[in-house]
Amino acid sequence: MSELLAIEVAYATPGQHILLALQLPSPATVAMAIEASKIVSRCPELAGSTLTVGIFGRVTALEQPLKTGDRVEIYRPLIHDPKEARRQRAAK
Repeated sequence: MSELLAIEVAYATPGQHILLALQLPSPATVAMAIEASKIVSRCPELAGSTLTVGIFGRVTALEQPLKTGDRVEIYRPLIHDPKEARRQRAAK
């Protein structure tokens, strides 16, 4: 019998924050957690896009194996490049 992993999947937009708790059989990957969470059906803007994901703030691959207690985070693309925004502020 395989061990169950207790993990969370998180995604946030300016208007909402979603945090879903899941239990997945071991071994499980980031991609498996995202699929099991069905978050793409709740947030259609994620469908068909290349997802940038991480575990506790560290960017990782969709194939990354998970362990109990991990929080899978789905990141939105940046609207502005932070370095360019700083340059523009400094130029003013």
